[in-house]
Amino acid sequence: MIPERYAYFPGLIASLNGASAVFLLGGYYLIGRGRIAAHRACMIAAVVASALFLACYLYFHAHVGDVLFLGQGFWRKVYFLVLIPHVTLAIVIVPLVIITLSRGLRARYDRHRAIAKWTWPLWMYVSLTGVLVYFMLYRWFPHS
Repeated sequence: MIPERYAYFPGLIASLNGASAVFLLGGYYLIGRGRIAAHRACMIAAVVASALFLACYLYFHAHVGDVLFLGQGFWRKVYFLVLIPHVTLAIVIVPLVIITLSRGLRARYDRHRAIAKWTWPLWMYVSLTGVLVYFMLYRWFPHS
């Protein structure tokens, strides 16, 4: 059971993941139309949303601990098939985002594009599956 004073954190965390995904989509759309300044703003917003997510996630779990998945059978398998690559890629994505952002901000566009083609889809996957994990953990199989 999650203490009431921390009960809003899962929704906040999922919202920050969702916001990151929206900013990533916006940034992708904008760079495809040559709108570099708007692309930059969206991608910085995605980094900020992801950084806030990470801070909230770490704070929540430092105070609440692990939250167990209550689904059984088929849904338990699905949950772990989503969770394991999500967590693995969430660890991998942090240095990729830092490198990609750094190269973009320093106008090293050729090197930025070379890594962004890997960073963007992995980051999008992590953001979207983060929202999916939230629904599976707190909405579809709630802790009462």
